[in-house]
Amino acid sequence: MLERPEIPLHTNASENDLRACVTKRRIAGGTMSAGGRLASDIMLGLMKTCQKLGISFFSYLGDRLGINGTYEPLQPLPKMVEGTTA
Repeated sequence: MLERPEIPLHTNASENDLRACVTKRRIAGGTMSAGGRLASDIMLGLMKTCQKLGISFFSYLGDRLGINGTYEPLQPLPKMVEGTTA
């Protein structure tokens, strides 16, 4: 704790991140395959990361797919995350 004071002493943030996944799974009844579960987890992770960085998930997804229109290109997500933790 004294060596890493930036790490919180509770896991509330992690639990809040999982809450959306659990709610979606309960409403949708889960996925039909392991691949579907993996895809769902990846998309949810991307959405949560974009939300924490303050960028639109759909803008980021459009930028990655090359359909961002006239908007400025966004940096890759790992570079944005590195920039916030520095």
